[in-house]
Amino acid sequence: MTPTAERVPLPCPACSPDLETVHEVLKPGGTATVRCTECGHVHKTEIPEPETVDLDVVVSQEGESFPATAEAPADETIAVGEEFLLETDEAIMTVRITSLELAAGRAESAPARDVETVWTRAVGNVAVNVTAHPKGGAHDETRSLTLQVPGDYEFVVGEADELSGEEFTVEGIHLRDDARGYDHDKLDHAGDTALAKDVNRLYVRDETTSAWSAW
Repeated sequence: MTPTAERVPLPCPACSPDLETVHEVLKPGGTATVRCTECGHVHKTEIPEPETVDLDVVVSQEGESFPATAEAPADETIAVGEEFLLETDEAIMTVRITSLELAAGRAESAPARDVETVWTRAVGNVAVNVTAHPKGGAHDETRSLTLQVPGDYEFVVGEADELSGEEFTVEGIHLRDDARGYDHDKLDHAGDTALAKDVNRLYVRDETTSAWSAW
Protein backbone atom coordinates (compact mmCIF):
# COMPACT_ATOMS: atom_id res chain seq x y z
CA MET A 1 0.00 0.00 0.00
CA THR A 2 1.38 3.40 -0.98
CA PRO A 3 1.43 5.82 1.97
CA THR A 4 -0.61 9.00 1.64
CA ALA A 5 1.56 12.04 0.91
CA GLU A 6 1.70 14.77 3.53
CA ARG A 7 -0.33 17.84 2.57
CA VAL A 8 0.53 21.41 3.54
CA PRO A 9 -0.88 24.88 2.73
CA LEU A 10 1.58 26.90 0.62
CA PRO A 11 1.49 29.63 -2.07
CA CYS A 12 1.88 28.26 -5.60
CA PRO A 13 4.20 30.34 -7.84
CA ALA A 14 2.32 29.13 -10.94
CA CYS A 15 -1.36 29.60 -10.09
CA SER A 16 -1.64 31.28 -6.67
CA PRO A 17 1.43 33.28 -5.58
CA ASP A 18 -0.57 35.38 -3.09
CA LEU A 19 -2.89 32.75 -1.61
CA GLU A 20 -2.16 29.36 -0.13
CA THR A 21 -3.32 26.20 -1.87
CA VAL A 22 -3.03 22.59 -0.78
CA HIS A 23 0.32 21.02 -1.77
CA GLU A 24 1.47 17.41 -1.64
CA VAL A 25 4.95 16.89 -0.21
CA LEU A 26 6.78 14.73 -2.75
CA LYS A 27 10.19 14.87 -1.06
CA PRO A 28 10.53 16.18 2.51
CA GLY A 29 13.62 17.88 3.81
CA GLY A 30 15.07 21.32 4.55
CA THR A 31 14.05 22.36 1.04
CA ALA A 32 11.08 20.18 0.17
CA THR A 33 9.73 19.23 -3.25
CA VAL A 34 5.99 19.88 -3.39
CA ARG A 35 3.17 19.69 -5.95
CA CYS A 36 0.20 22.05 -6.08
CA THR A 37 -3.06 20.09 -6.06
CA GLU A 38 -4.81 22.91 -7.94
CA CYS A 39 -2.61 23.10 -11.04
CA GLY A 40 -0.08 20.26 -10.63
CA HIS A 41 2.95 22.58 -10.60
CA VAL A 42 6.00 21.02 -8.92
CA HIS A 43 8.43 23.30 -7.14
CA LYS A 44 10.88 23.45 -4.25
CA THR A 45 10.22 25.44 -1.11
CA GLU A 46 10.92 25.57 2.60
CA ILE A 47 8.04 24.29 4.71
CA PRO A 48 7.72 26.33 7.90
CA GLU A 49 7.89 24.33 11.11
CA PRO A 50 4.67 24.59 13.12
CA GLU A 51 4.85 26.63 16.31
CA THR A 52 4.91 24.46 19.40
CA VAL A 53 4.27 25.03 23.10
CA ASP A 54 5.45 23.22 26.22
CA LEU A 55 2.49 22.07 28.29
CA ASP A 56 2.57 21.58 32.04
CA VAL A 57 1.13 18.12 32.71
CA VAL A 58 0.02 16.60 36.00
CA VAL A 59 -0.20 12.80 36.00
CA SER A 60 -2.33 10.87 38.50
CA GLN A 61 -1.29 7.27 39.05
CA GLU A 62 -2.61 4.98 41.79
CA GLY A 63 -3.44 7.77 44.19
CA GLU A 64 -0.26 9.78 43.62
CA SER A 65 0.42 12.74 41.32
CA PHE A 66 3.59 14.03 39.69
CA PRO A 67 4.44 16.81 37.21
CA ALA A 68 5.71 16.38 33.65
CA THR A 69 6.03 18.37 30.42
CA ALA A 70 4.74 17.66 26.91
CA GLU A 71 5.28 19.46 23.61
CA ALA A 72 2.34 20.08 21.28
CA PRO A 73 1.57 22.18 18.16
CA ALA A 74 0.33 25.55 19.43
CA ASP A 75 -2.82 25.51 17.29
CA GLU A 76 -3.73 21.87 17.93
CA THR A 77 -7.00 21.44 19.81
CA ILE A 78 -6.75 19.06 22.74
CA ALA A 79 -9.72 17.69 24.65
CA VAL A 80 -10.76 15.81 27.76
CA GLY A 81 -10.83 12.07 27.08
CA GLU A 82 -7.98 12.10 24.57
CA GLU A 83 -4.94 9.91 25.19
CA PHE A 84 -1.29 10.48 24.32
CA LEU A 85 2.17 9.10 25.03
CA LEU A 86 4.00 11.07 27.70
CA GLU A 87 7.74 10.79 28.17
CA THR A 88 8.91 11.24 31.76
CA ASP A 89 12.28 10.78 33.43
CA GLU A 90 11.23 7.31 34.60
CA ALA A 91 9.24 5.92 31.67
CA ILE A 92 7.10 6.49 28.60
CA MET A 93 3.46 6.06 29.56
CA THR A 94 0.01 6.37 28.06
CA VAL A 95 -2.10 9.03 29.78
CA ARG A 96 -5.65 10.27 29.34
CA ILE A 97 -6.66 13.92 29.68
CA THR A 98 -9.12 14.33 32.56
CA SER A 99 -9.26 18.14 32.73
CA LEU A 100 -7.84 21.22 31.03
CA GLU A 101 -7.00 24.32 33.04
CA LEU A 102 -7.09 27.66 31.25
CA ALA A 103 -6.59 31.18 32.59
CA ALA A 104 -10.39 31.59 32.54
CA GLY A 105 -11.07 28.26 34.27
CA ARG A 106 -11.64 24.64 33.25
CA ALA A 107 -12.59 23.59 29.72
CA GLU A 108 -13.50 20.41 27.84
CA SER A 109 -11.32 21.37 24.86
CA ALA A 110 -9.02 24.22 23.82
CA PRO A 111 -6.08 25.08 21.55
CA ALA A 112 -2.82 23.98 23.17
CA ARG A 113 -1.56 27.58 23.30
CA ASP A 114 -4.45 28.50 25.64
CA VAL A 115 -3.93 25.65 28.11
CA GLU A 116 -2.06 26.32 31.35
CA THR A 117 -2.20 22.81 32.86
CA VAL A 118 -3.20 19.44 31.44
CA TRP A 119 -4.53 17.11 34.13
CA THR A 120 -4.19 13.44 33.24
CA ARG A 121 -4.17 9.93 34.64
CA ALA A 122 -2.04 6.99 33.60
CA VAL A 123 -4.06 4.39 31.66
CA GLY A 124 -1.42 1.95 30.39
CA ASN A 125 -1.80 -0.14 33.55
CA VAL A 126 -4.60 0.63 35.98
CA ALA A 127 -6.01 -0.32 39.37
CA VAL A 128 -9.67 -1.34 39.16
CA ASN A 129 -11.79 -1.06 42.30
CA VAL A 130 -14.09 -4.05 42.80
CA THR A 131 -17.11 -4.66 45.02
CA ALA A 132 -17.68 -8.40 45.40
CA HIS A 133 -20.41 -10.42 47.07
CA PRO A 134 -20.19 -14.16 47.80
CA LYS A 135 -21.81 -16.77 45.64
CA GLY A 136 -25.20 -17.50 47.19
CA GLY A 137 -24.82 -14.58 49.61
CA ALA A 138 -26.74 -11.34 49.98
CA HIS A 139 -25.67 -8.25 48.07
CA ASP A 140 -25.29 -6.34 51.34
CA GLU A 141 -22.56 -8.80 52.37
CA THR A 142 -19.76 -7.36 50.30
CA ARG A 143 -16.03 -6.81 50.36
CA SER A 144 -13.80 -4.49 48.35
CA LEU A 145 -10.65 -5.39 46.48
CA THR A 146 -8.39 -3.91 43.83
CA LEU A 147 -7.23 -5.57 40.60
CA GLN A 148 -4.10 -4.49 38.73
CA VAL A 149 -4.68 -4.96 34.99
CA PRO A 150 -3.62 -3.49 31.61
CA GLY A 151 -5.72 -0.46 30.69
CA ASP A 152 -7.06 -2.17 27.55
CA TYR A 153 -8.24 -5.29 29.41
CA GLU A 154 -11.94 -5.93 28.68
CA PHE A 155 -14.59 -6.66 31.29
CA VAL A 156 -17.88 -8.09 30.04
CA VAL A 157 -21.12 -8.15 32.03
CA GLY A 158 -22.32 -11.72 32.52
CA GLU A 159 -18.95 -13.35 31.80
CA ALA A 160 -16.75 -15.20 34.27
CA ASP A 161 -13.19 -14.04 34.77
CA GLU A 162 -10.12 -14.97 36.81
CA LEU A 163 -7.55 -12.38 37.85
CA SER A 164 -5.02 -12.21 40.69
CA GLY A 165 -6.34 -15.46 42.14
CA GLU A 166 -9.94 -14.20 42.15
CA GLU A 167 -12.66 -16.03 40.21
CA PHE A 168 -15.77 -13.96 39.61
CA THR A 169 -18.63 -13.09 37.28
CA VAL A 170 -19.10 -9.46 36.30
CA GLU A 171 -22.59 -8.19 37.19
CA GLY A 172 -22.20 -4.44 36.71
CA ILE A 173 -19.71 -1.79 35.62
CA HIS A 174 -19.68 1.84 36.75
CA LEU A 175 -17.72 4.03 34.34
CA ARG A 176 -15.38 6.95 34.99
CA ASP A 177 -16.41 10.50 34.15
CA ASP A 178 -13.73 10.73 31.44
CA ALA A 179 -14.84 7.53 29.67
CA ARG A 180 -15.95 8.18 26.10
CA GLY A 181 -17.94 6.11 23.60
CA TYR A 182 -20.50 4.58 25.99
CA ASP A 183 -24.25 5.17 26.04
CA HIS A 184 -24.57 5.02 29.84
CA ASP A 185 -22.34 5.47 32.89
CA LYS A 186 -23.60 2.21 34.40
CA LEU A 187 -23.48 -1.03 32.40
CA ASP A 188 -25.54 -3.96 33.68
CA HIS A 189 -26.87 -5.82 30.64
CA ALA A 190 -25.34 -9.13 29.56
CA GLY A 191 -22.69 -8.49 26.94
CA ASP A 192 -22.02 -4.88 27.97
CA THR A 193 -18.27 -4.34 27.66
CA ALA A 194 -15.84 -1.80 29.07
CA LEU A 195 -12.08 -1.34 29.06
CA ALA A 196 -10.36 -1.41 32.44
CA LYS A 197 -9.10 2.17 32.00
CA ASP A 198 -12.73 3.34 31.71
CA VAL A 199 -13.95 1.54 34.86
CA ASN A 200 -14.63 3.44 38.07
CA ARG A 201 -15.89 0.37 39.92
CA LEU A 202 -16.63 -3.24 39.03
CA TYR A 203 -19.48 -5.15 40.70
CA VAL A 204 -18.95 -8.93 40.73
CA ARG A 205 -20.19 -12.22 42.16
CA ASP A 206 -17.52 -14.44 43.67
CA GLU A 207 -17.30 -17.84 41.97
CA THR A 208 -14.73 -19.35 44.34
CA THR A 209 -16.67 -19.81 47.54
CA SER A 210 -20.03 -19.10 49.13
CA ALA A 211 -18.61 -18.84 52.63
CA TRP A 212 -17.26 -15.53 53.87
CA SER A 213 -15.05 -17.33 56.38
CA ALA A 214 -13.00 -18.66 53.47
CA TRP A 215 -12.20 -15.16 52.13
